[in-house]
Amino acid sequence: MKTSEKRQVPQLVVDDPWLEPHEEEIANRIKRYQNLKTQLEENYGSLYDMAGAHHFLGINYDISANGWWYREWAPKAHALYLTGEFNNWRKDSHPLVMREDGVWEIFLDHTTYSQTFVHGGKVKVVVHGENGVHERIPAMIRRVEQDADSPNFSAQVWTPPISFDWKGDNFDPRSIENPIIYECHIGMAQEKEGVGTYKEFEKNVLPRIKDLGYNTIQMMAVQEHPYYASFGYHVSSFFAVTSRFGTPEDLKSLIRKAHEMGIAVIMDIVHSHAVKNFNEGLTEFDGTDYQYFHSEGKGEHPDWDSKLFNYGKWEVLQFLLSNVRYWLEEFHFDGFRFDGVTSMLYHHHGHAAFNSYDDYFGMQVDIEALTYLQLANTLAHEVKPGCITIAEDVSGMPGLGRPVLEGGVGFDYRLGMGIPDFWIKVLEEQEDEQWNMWDFWSVMTNRRWNEKTVAYCESHDQALVGDKTIAFWLMDKEMYWGMDNASESLVIDRGIALHKMIRLFTSSLGGDGYLNFIGNEFGHPEWVDFPREGNGWSHQYARRQWSLADNGFLRYQKLNAFDKAMVHMLQQYHVLQSKDVEMLNIDSDNKTIIFTRGELLFIFNFHPDHSVMDYEFSVPEEGEYQIILNTDALDFGGFERIEPGNHFFTDGNKKLKIYNTNRTALVMKKIG
Repeated sequence: MKTSEKRQVPQLVVDDPWLEPHEEEIANRIKRYQNLKTQLEENYGSLYDMAGAHHFLGINYDISANGWWYREWAPKAHALYLTGEFNNWRKDSHPLVMREDGVWEIFLDHTTYSQTFVHGGKVKVVVHGENGVHERIPAMIRRVEQDADSPNFSAQVWTPPISFDWKGDNFDPRSIENPIIYECHIGMAQEKEGVGTYKEFEKNVLPRIKDLGYNTIQMMAVQEHPYYASFGYHVSSFFAVTSRFGTPEDLKSLIRKAHEMGIAVIMDIVHSHAVKNFNEGLTEFDGTDYQYFHSEGKGEHPDWDSKLFNYGKWEVLQFLLSNVRYWLEEFHFDGFRFDGVTSMLYHHHGHAAFNSYDDYFGMQVDIEALTYLQLANTLAHEVKPGCITIAEDVSGMPGLGRPVLEGGVGFDYRLGMGIPDFWIKVLEEQEDEQWNMWDFWSVMTNRRWNEKTVAYCESHDQALVGDKTIAFWLMDKEMYWGMDNASESLVIDRGIALHKMIRLFTSSLGGDGYLNFIGNEFGHPEWVDFPREGNGWSHQYARRQWSLADNGFLRYQKLNAFDKAMVHMLQQYHVLQSKDVEMLNIDSDNKTIIFTRGELLFIFNFHPDHSVMDYEFSVPEEGEYQIILNTDALDFGGFERIEPGNHFFTDGNKKLKIYNTNRTALVMKKIG
């Protein structure tokens, strides 16, 4: 080989020489992506144009032709008929005509149908296929509503007489330095025993989020799903906003209001699988089991009872990529948390140990799904520069959060999914005296170099029935009668102290972003259990009891106050933006960890009873230090064993002395 023909080593491998045995596979990631992207651009003009199928398929009004086009991709179907309220549900009066590309179409001129094919009118498509004749929900419909007194759903023509006015919405997600995320579910965001709405969330919850200081909302269960208790993860209509919470315009209003507050809104997008439901979903839409999904067993998820997309088909790629573009443009979302990325990346769907780099490469990797994710990230950032994409991956795939052309998959952040597992394991299996400070440090700092991580103590996964939140692990049934300010309870005292410390430790050390699940900021006392047969279809636990944090008589208010102070501190001092982390001291005997991040000094004493007078430790600089956050403050439900406003001075040898109180975290700033 001539010297001029040296191979180009992917930057991912340059940065991590341990990946050298897999250099060819990583280089092939780039080649596959580039080749497919080039082919798609040659065929469609650009990746952006390719992802505009929603403007062609589905129901769209054509101004130049003065009428409606309905088009459906159903290549193996024998015949399609449009039916609905506009034709009194006749099943054969409005046939679609098949084009050469497997797309069926019908045109309804405005003059003839202006009084019948109207906004809100219900429609379905009758599909004749190898599996018989069935009424189906159009695949790209934008509005689906549950029929009254029935578990079934109907599609709706959705053309409001007045288009939503986005004028003045100039929010730029690039204003978010690092996401501090409030993960939420609209339906359970109210105190009443019922389903909350977009309007209620905008009025009642958005101001809370703004006040607490979160700069990003992560919204669950946006795409239409037939089973409410699925938490939105079994999607049936990918382009339809779930109607349970209100209209598409209500959601747009909520997002616009969040933008006015300077808050980004990202959605939990589900492209890892689809609901199996025949009547509401995409299953066997054209009569085959391989139109959108892999056929037979390969198309079935073994754990989720759902269908798996065939990412090798251009039409499926177009469907999913158009979905990415649609949510960013139509609703002004600022990014996505991609659900189930581990399941997508591997043919074994994550049912394997990941003990070495070999486990991330080879035949077990679904290269078609990986390439799809590269394209989706590329498109999302092209449509909305600065948009935030987050991967839910538990495997630790190298390069997931690196640029595609460096050998990565292109996500901005990956979820630090090992952190909540660690906290649950510690709280469930160990006594406080057994806690290992080196383990604490290692778990928080052990992440892929140069790949940004969103850290969290608990998400919706830990809040569900069958698991416990951090607050529940710490205090359990004591929360029901020991949370008033006047009560004395060692269990509650311990729980309040550690709840704050765990959150501060995770947020300040665990990553480049931080996530909190709705209500957990104040230690919501009950799990999440959506209405289902097993609980008598009750909404009792599918809600958030905001009054607990607001009434002033309970310690939930103290936890809420601490969370607000913590988040504002993270924002004010750009803590998550700082890469400059230095460990100063780990003291196993006193269970103390001291480190700096950016300009701040963090001191954590996790010991159950060791409070040490004149505790001495080294700091990077001589000078005067002041406490800016103290978890033991009275306002945060603590005992205020250190006086507020105290200043601390080094002794000339870059050493500080403090009263190191047990179960306390302090944040200090050098002021002179």
